[in-house]
Amino acid sequence: MANLKEISRKIKSVKSTQKTTKAMKLVSSAKLRRTQQLQEKAKSYALKINEVLSEIAHRVRNVHDDVSELSRVFQKQENIKVVDIVFVTADKGLCGGFNVATIKKVKALYEKYSSKGIKVRLRAVGRKGIDYFNFQGYELLDAEIGVSSSPSYKNGADFMERVFTDYMEAKSDKVILVYNGFINMLTQELKVKELLPITDIDLDKVEINSSALEIEPADDEEVILDELSLKYVEFNMYYALIDSLAAEHSARMQAMDAATNNAKERVEQLTLDFNKARQAAITTELIEIISGVESLK
Repeated sequence: MANLKEISRKIKSVKSTQKTTKAMKLVSSAKLRRTQQLQEKAKSYALKINEVLSEIAHRVRNVHDDVSELSRVFQKQENIKVVDIVFVTADKGLCGGFNVATIKKVKALYEKYSSKGIKVRLRAVGRKGIDYFNFQGYELLDAEIGVSSSPSYKNGADFMERVFTDYMEAKSDKVILVYNGFINMLTQELKVKELLPITDIDLDKVEINSSALEIEPADDEEVILDELSLKYVEFNMYYALIDSLAAEHSARMQAMDAATNNAKERVEQLTLDFNKARQAAITTELIEIISGVESLK
């Protein structure tokens, strides 16, 4: 009978866990829908800021022949000495391999550049990544907790302003952004983006919009480009935080769904074990009763 009590206790414990994981899945689902709404709004702004930056850079190049003479953000550095890796992980766990994928990529990039004699500086957002690299003995130049779980443009901008300033002051020669992004409810995609220098804008293919901002040669084009480039970098970080948060919620939904299903299967197995144990106990009692009756004859 003690065995029955033990099995019954396990069933109760697993059912309690099942309720928790199911509730966490529902919470993540609701949070994901809100985050997706932010994503849609952010995409429109991202397209516009890229358009304006491209058009201004194109106009300035037409005046000065070469944009790289005006701003460091468009200069591809030939002799790279310092690389800044900015990466985003979650502040919380229970989301499968979501954080592991980002951490592995950051480590691979760190080893890749370090093997070439290039200094790598890590700038981390998210408790999980920070805890891991601190435990492994890596030096973190920046470490922000609470930003990835509750992203805001201000927090992302404050963080990236330091990164941008270091690049413009030639303290770094390249800035790489690494995070796990959202594709759909079932899929996340590891994203690696070279933020600085800005190389994903093809100035030869820019289409000038008649309503675009007019830049006159007398204007301070370098200041305009640098300020707009800062906004470009800041917003890329903000979008990465939102994208990463959406991916985190979808990964947690999958993890909690799998945990709930596993708990259900475990309850079914324990219930089967309970019934078998109870039948065995009843059979034993019957045998004892029959044996006792037979002994009295």
